[in-house]
Amino acid sequence: MRILITGAGGMLGSDVCRAANAAGLEVVALDHAALDVTDADAVESVVGHARPGAVVNCAAWTDVDGAESSLDAALVANRDGAGNLARAAAANGAWTVHVSSDYVFDGTKSEPYVESDAVNPLSAYGRSKLEGELAVASGAPDSHTIARSSWLFGVDGRCFPKTILRLASEREELTVVDDQVGCPTFTGHLAAALVELVVGERPAGVVHVAGGGQCSWFEFASQIVESAGLACRVTPGKTAELDRAAPRPAYSVLRSERRGVPELPDWHAGLREFMALEVPVR
Repeated sequence: MRILITGAGGMLGSDVCRAANAAGLEVVALDHAALDVTDADAVESVVGHARPGAVVNCAAWTDVDGAESSLDAALVANRDGAGNLARAAAANGAWTVHVSSDYVFDGTKSEPYVESDAVNPLSAYGRSKLEGELAVASGAPDSHTIARSSWLFGVDGRCFPKTILRLASEREELTVVDDQVGCPTFTGHLAAALVELVVGERPAGVVHVAGGGQCSWFEFASQIVESAGLACRVTPGKTAELDRAAPRPAYSVLRSERRGVPELPDWHAGLREFMALEVPVR
């Protein structure tokens, strides 16, 4: 099977390319320079020429705080780009796998969010991701899977563990918020699951695919520092102290209530794999 991967130069897209190659798929890897998904004509031409069996969309606007002042630009990328790909894929008989976010929820629950829970994004970024889901469902109504995930980290891009490792090597103390709880998700694990969604049962509609377990950013940071053997002290703080532009869901743990959805390893396992690739664990 031929699989077309957009956003292939990014953190998740790079891992999806590796996972697809490992699965023996024929990979058409397109970074932003090769395909701007917001250009509908270009998308139609490229997908029509490639004739893939599936399209995995990893291209997205990911600047959560920046979206608060640039909602139109975020919508162009996360809504219009997603819709362009879904329509082109459907027109060419290809299945669409689109990656979405826990930010479509408001975080007011105290137990994991499942696919049937009501969405209510708090931020402009979250609204743009929800609009993207709707665009995909409209553009490929009978041939799409929307995979919501959360707190992504990986070796091929900027991410929370890399930031913590850098800061912890420079400072004696770090303060990290303990009032946001979610599921850290290693992109190597998520990528393999996205490929499984392509070659397996292909559950239609929305699925939740995120790292197992749950933790706060403070707990995540503490584990990162400990795993690296750094002497930096990590202390808990509060989100309100950060003065960030975009509101975050306080609780956004994702779990699936659907059959046939890949289940990812616990986030601790993802961190161990990341650390083995990124830095030696002392």
